[in-house]
Amino acid sequence: MASLVAIMITALELAAVSVALPTITQDLHGSSFIWVGSAYTLAGTAFIPLSGGLSQIFGRRIVILSSLAIMALGSALCGSAKSMTHLIAGRTVQGLGGGGISATTAIIISDLVPLSERGIYNGLIGIAWAMASGIGPIVGGALAQNGQWRWLSYLNIPICGVAGAIMILFLRVRAPPGTLKEKVRRIDWLGTFLVIAATTACVVGLTWSGVQYSWGSASVLAPLIIGLVGMAAFITYECIFPAYPLVPAALLSTITGVSGYMQTFVMPIVMIATVYYIPVYLQACKGASAIGSGVDVLSFSLVLAPVGILGGVFVNRTGGYRLPLWTAWIAMMIGTGLLITLDADTPLGHAIGFLVPSALGCGLLAFSTYFPVLAPLHVSQNGLASAFFMFLRNFALVGGVTIGGTVLQNELQERLPPAFTAQFPEGTVIAYSTIPAIADLPEPLRTEVREAFAASLEVIWEDLLAIAGRQHEGKESNASLSTFDMEA
Repeated sequence: MASLVAIMITALELAAVSVALPTITQDLHGSSFIWVGSAYTLAGTAFIPLSGGLSQIFGRRIVILSSLAIMALGSALCGSAKSMTHLIAGRTVQGLGGGGISATTAIIISDLVPLSERGIYNGLIGIAWAMASGIGPIVGGALAQNGQWRWLSYLNIPICGVAGAIMILFLRVRAPPGTLKEKVRRIDWLGTFLVIAATTACVVGLTWSGVQYSWGSASVLAPLIIGLVGMAAFITYECIFPAYPLVPAALLSTITGVSGYMQTFVMPIVMIATVYYIPVYLQACKGASAIGSGVDVLSFSLVLAPVGILGGVFVNRTGGYRLPLWTAWIAMMIGTGLLITLDADTPLGHAIGFLVPSALGCGLLAFSTYFPVLAPLHVSQNGLASAFFMFLRNFALVGGVTIGGTVLQNELQERLPPAFTAQFPEGTVIAYSTIPAIADLPEPLRTEVREAFAASLEVIWEDLLAIAGRQHEGKESNASLSTFDMEA
């Protein structure tokens, strides 16, 4: 129960903020809206490998409780934000807590539940995630629409308190032996530095690309190259040198495991970009309010939850996970392809309906890619494998939010009418914050702006389809090698 409550916190953060973001950006007179999402996922991603290592050294209990406390602190900082910089700093602290919560809850479930039965438990996690994802946009939209968006953050504080209290009272997991001094010596400090530095460099390069600097500039290429080289150095170092590695070589020793990790990385890129930028389409192109766009995207969560449960039951009953994975990728590609057809005049019902196949694919993948990752491993590796699983998932969330935002801004620069952009000498980053005011623009300017947003978002959907299609092709070529039995 406590794990489900903790998971709901991270889902609420992702879902609620995306709907309220245009209003928040407008109220704080900010321009770095991309960093509101990227700071959270960046901090969480960078902290996940360390939280997995700490849970191995100090025990699951102290790490999950500390993560909940950090999340509560970050939420207080976000709720009291007076500027965009203040908000981004709070989101960073929230991300640290969220990363620890995501990794440690996955590890706790791996400890307590055999892999053969984990499909049902993953389905239960799917319910918690879907409930939060469904409630989040509605709550976020309602609060933003009434000028109370700060309560998006403040509400996390009592939820963290409830989850922490349940953990204290009922969580019974073994604490590793050893003195504090011995445990501190086991921490992989160099590996932690490498993964934090590499993740930060990648996200900085992606965030700056095409908005603050051109794609070919040294300001973009240098951090991207440094980040990618740093990530390769991190994996290489972890597989060879540390006595207590964050990513043991055994995790990447089978094609089955590598295939699972690849799918784990690609799926969240498509999912989070869809969740983040469909509300932008609904608000900018269809004139939906913040709360209205939250209600409209509810179909995504309503499909995600039961599909996750059914997928978990199927795997539990049959012992096979290939069919759900194949079905998921096909459904995701169909859904993303349908989104490409959206324009400013597309009926609202079509836009909502097009989310259903995407949600079906995301629901199956979110709770099925555990199996190829964990099936080839000994149970003693579950903790670190789960942490690396969550690291890749969160790193993909960074990519989905950041790449989508970068594409949107680049396309808006080219497509928004001059009569509109002339009002914003700071650039189209500021124009993003005017989404709530598009409905009040005079004609024909209003139609031109909506068409510009629709055309810009179409490029995002095209890129997502290409990403999902490449992963599907790669998985197909290795499918015959990914047939280890779950009980291996």
